[in-house]
Amino acid sequence: MISQENNEKTKRMNRPPFCKYKKHGLTIGPGWERERRVHFDEIVLNYDKRRWDYPEELFKDALEYSGAGTGKKAIEIGAGTGKATKPFLDAGFDVTAVELGKNMSDFISEKYKDRKNFNVITSTFEDVILEDDSYDFIYAASAFHWVEAEIGCPKVYRLLKTGGIFAIFRSSKVIAANANLYEEIQEAYKQYHPDPYKRPEDKENLWTPKEILRGYGFENMTDYGFIDIYMKLYEKDLTYTADEYLGFLDTMSDHRILSPNDKDALYNAIKNAINNHGGQITNTNIFQLYMGKKP
Repeated sequence: MISQENNEKTKRMNRPPFCKYKKHGLTIGPGWERERRVHFDEIVLNYDKRRWDYPEELFKDALEYSGAGTGKKAIEIGAGTGKATKPFLDAGFDVTAVELGKNMSDFISEKYKDRKNFNVITSTFEDVILEDDSYDFIYAASAFHWVEAEIGCPKVYRLLKTGGIFAIFRSSKVIAANANLYEEIQEAYKQYHPDPYKRPEDKENLWTPKEILRGYGFENMTDYGFIDIYMKLYEKDLTYTADEYLGFLDTMSDHRILSPNDKDALYNAIKNAINNHGGQITNTNIFQLYMGKKP
C-alpha cells in the first residue's frame, strides 16, 4: 500500500501544477484549481461563522443509506471547521478528519476535543496514508472538488470495506428570492467578476454529467466501480444582512482571488443593493447529496 501511495505522489509531482483539460465544453483544472484551497486556512473564524449549515434531512438520508454508525469507521475529506462532522459523530461513527489546513485542523481539534470518537490528520487526501479496506463510510462536504478525482475516487474505493459508502454533498445553486435585488447584484457581477452567479435552470440538470463534473471533478461514481447510486436534492432558505452576506462571499474562493479594486467595488455594489431592498437578502440554496456503495 505504501509503495502505491508513493507512486501516486510521484505522478503528481511530475504533473504540471495547473494542467487543464476539456470535457463537455468546460475547462477543468485538476482538483478545481487546487492552489485556491489554501485560502480557507486564512479565514477560519469567518468560515465557521458564515458558511452554510446543511439540511438535517440530508444527514438523515445519508445515515439511513449507510446504516447505524456505532462501531463503524468514517473518513471526512476536507473537514474544514467541522460544519458536517457532528451528525456522524452523534451517530456513533469513529471519524477521522483529513484536513489540509493547519489552522483548520487546530480549530476542529479544539471543537471536538471531548469526542473520543474523533481525530484529525493534517494532510491532503491525496497524500494521507491510511489502511485499505478499513472504512465503512467516507464523505466530503463541499470539499471533494478540491481533490484530484483521478486519484481521489480510486483511493476512496480502496479504503472502503466491501459494502462501504462514498457520500459527497454540496450547496450547488442559489435561487434569489427577490428578483429585482437579484438583477441589481447580477449587474454588479457583470462589471467586476468574470463568472457571475446565475439562476439555476431545471434542478434536474444538476444530475447531468456536465454538472456533476463541474461540482465534483468527475462525471459518475459508476466509472469508479460504485453501485446502488443515490441522488437527492434539498432546498433551504438562508437570510443575511448586507454585512453578513459580504462575510459569506468572502469565504468563496472565486471571490477571494479578485483584485482588491474589483473586490471592493463588487462588495460595495452588493451592499448598496441589499440595503436599498430592505437590508436583507434571502437565497434558497439547493443542496445535493450523491452516494454510492462499494460492491
